[in-house]
Amino acid sequence: MQIRAQTIRLEEAGALSGLGAEALAVGLFSGERIQPLRQALEQLLSAAEHDAFIKRLEQRRFKAKAGECLSFERLGSRPGTLILIGLGEPEGFDLQALRTATASVCKAASALPSLALAMPLEGLAAPAAARAMAEAAQLALFADQRFKSDAEPSSQLVDVTLLGLDAAVASEIQDAGSIVRGVSLARELVAAPPNVATPQHLADIAAQLAHEHGLELKLLERSDCEALGMGAYLGVAQGSVLPPKFIHLIYRPSGPVQRRVALVGKGLTFDSGGYNLKVSGSQIELMKFDMGGSAAVLGAMRAIGELKPAGVEVHMIVAACENMISGEAVHPGDIVTASNGKTIEINNTDAEGRLTLADALVYACKLEPDALIDLATLTGACVIALGEEIAGLWSNTDGLAQALLKAGDAAGESFWRMPLRSSYKDGLKSTHADMKNTGPRPGGSITAALFLQDFIQPDVAWAHLDIAGTVWSDKGRGCDPAGATGFGVRTLVQWLLDGAVTSTAT
Repeated sequence: MQIRAQTIRLEEAGALSGLGAEALAVGLFSGERIQPLRQALEQLLSAAEHDAFIKRLEQRRFKAKAGECLSFERLGSRPGTLILIGLGEPEGFDLQALRTATASVCKAASALPSLALAMPLEGLAAPAAARAMAEAAQLALFADQRFKSDAEPSSQLVDVTLLGLDAAVASEIQDAGSIVRGVSLARELVAAPPNVATPQHLADIAAQLAHEHGLELKLLERSDCEALGMGAYLGVAQGSVLPPKFIHLIYRPSGPVQRRVALVGKGLTFDSGGYNLKVSGSQIELMKFDMGGSAAVLGAMRAIGELKPAGVEVHMIVAACENMISGEAVHPGDIVTASNGKTIEINNTDAEGRLTLADALVYACKLEPDALIDLATLTGACVIALGEEIAGLWSNTDGLAQALLKAGDAAGESFWRMPLRSSYKDGLKSTHADMKNTGPRPGGSITAALFLQDFIQPDVAWAHLDIAGTVWSDKGRGCDPAGATGFGVRTLVQWLLDGAVTSTAT
């Protein structure tokens, strides 16, 4: 899709007709009706068209409520379609509302080749608005039809002009393309069936990214992980016939390194639950999305490989494997030893992600990062607490937590900071080992975060993002289609572009 900015404003009707766009879309706040359009309409529409347009607004009782959309066809004219998109009350209009409105318009115009989009951008920074619209336009039309033998026609919209913006935002629009490609990769990985998106496939994708973007790749096989004492990770992996792949992908800037960060993604390419088997109603058929964290960090690395931010060295780590049942699978009650020497009693084989992350986090800490972030579809408890639109955030560092919340807000992804209450760690006590891998049901997402913290060196600024609810959308929302959302990519990239703000761990 080609996206460009034009300084033309809505009232310049003659210039609008000269754009050659098949459709013109206009965003209106509630209560405005067509007043901001009146001058343009009088010049752009014939008297008969103008009257018909007003009549249709009245028939449809168009109030410009948020998400309300109305189209008007003009046969034999340019633009041939007028689209009004309601924005709701102006007081609540922000970048997220702009993204949602842009996505709705692009879906409405998806059968047309070109679209000119006029939105009220007063009060919004032009660069941020341009990037938000450019991302939304592309993400809203994403369609994954790789596994259909008779694929449906995809969107015809290939040209979008953002009105009221000048050439100064061209770099933001270009950056949006890199970020969208990262999100699209994450969506494709999460949506792919588990017989395609295997641990080896994740390793192959990492190798492809390294080749295409000049990144470094270190791939640890089972024997390498055994030598490093990764008993927690390998305990999960031992039930599958597919070998585990420990993936370490590195971006190094061309100039001096001012910050080193580590991004760790949970990489369970399929989670059966092990001997604590997932039962009917547990969405076992969707457990291909249990590698949503690894998809997010791979997608972020694709974007970073294109954007090439200065001064920051990025290490991406994924301990990829399956959690399966076999004669060699880990048993409930087994005790495994992680690579930092801690022993873990497995009282639930379906709490396997934290076991793989334990060894990945120990490995990441040895890189001495200035900040470490892990992303994981870790707990159903987080979904119960925050629903499907907000991810949980835990951190030992206030500065890092605030930087991630700010990045998420700018990127259009929502997080809520959750507590690391130390007294809850009592629920992880084991009679026979250093700790159990699960605690009591109440506060399950908190005890999971506390479990992970035990594998973080005290001086490392760390944040844990539980994306279990946000990685998948049954019906679609905003810029996200039904299915895989690619959640986390935009926040990670924004955080890195913001300067990867960190402070000393507390």
